[in-house]
Formats: sequence, structure tokens, C-alpha cells
Amino acid sequence: MRIVSGTLRPTALPVLRHITPSRIRRMAATNQLLSKIRSSTVTLPLISDIEFHPEVRLTSRRPVWLEEPQQEEVSPRKKWTKEWAASDVENCSLIVYPSIAPPGFDLRRCMWSTLNHFRTGQGQCAANLVRWNQASDPSCSCGAPSQTMSHIVNDCPDMKFPGGLSALHLVDEEATVWLGMQSTR
Repeated sequence: MRIVSGTLRPTALPVLRHITPSRIRRMAATNQLLSKIRSSTVTLPLISDIEFHPEVRLTSRRPVWLEEPQQEEVSPRKKWTKEWAASDVENCSLIVYPSIAPPGFDLRRCMWSTLNHFRTGQGQCAANLVRWNQASDPSCSCGAPSQTMSHIVNDCPDMKFPGGLSALHLVDEEATVWLGMQSTR
């Protein structure tokens, strides 16, 4: 996870990297294949396997005939947007349309990673370091009892970004400078 997007949280990876999740792509390909097979005028042995399929013997396998066919045609982008809106990912309200590259997508890698650390709440802050057994004190240098990524960007008088995470997410000139100061790589 860290190699691909610079974050530690897997739920945000497809949105932050602007990649449609594989299960949605797989479902769209399966629906297209099944509709093509069912509309075929040629009788193929494959049709009987799909319509009158054998029982599943291995639990690790997911044959295409076990997939529930969708009644209406829904594009993978619309399905992804609908799933993203219903998700419980922290700060998911920052990204309205997951199929569109998020702001800052063209930043240098170290700044992009730092921005993603703040968006997902996963990064090298005192609270996470204590959770990872890398430190013993979760308090912030400003005196707050817990230094979280949200505290750093929204509340800490020493380090906060003016306007908080929602302003940082828009990645303007001021945000780029602030991210450059926060980048540790």
C-alpha cells in the first residue's frame, strides 16, 4: 500500500490513485460476457455450462455463473461513485466523484504522499507512532493530549493549515508550500 500511494489505509487507495476497483471492473466484464453468451444465436457448449451449471466444488473459486446478473446497465463509473458515496471511509466527503482524479494528482510524489497521509488520517503522527509501538507518548508539542493527523492539519497552533483539511484538499499555492514543509522525504 505504501509503495503505490504513500498511504497505509487500503480503503482509500483506488480513489486516491484514480483506479476503478478490480471487483467493479470484473463485474462489468462478467455482465458483458454473460449478455453476449445469452444473446448468441449459435448453440455453444458454453451456454449449457452457464445456464445449467454444475455445483461449486471448491470454495476458493468464483465461477462467472455465481455472479448475480445486473438487471439494468450501470456503468462501472456510476457504480463506483454510488459505492464511494455510501462508504464509511474517513474524509470521504472530500472526494465527490472517485472516477475523476483528485486535486493534487500531479504533485511530486513526496508531496502527494503527504497529502494522502492527511486525507486518510494515516501518517507519522504521535498517536499513530504509539499505536505502531514506535513511541510511548501520544501528546502533541502544543500540549494537546493526542497528536493525530487531523489535529495537525486542523487544530495544532504550531502546524495547522489555514482553513483545515478541506482547504488543504484543494491544493493551491499555499497548500503546496505547507505540504513541502511537512514532507519528511
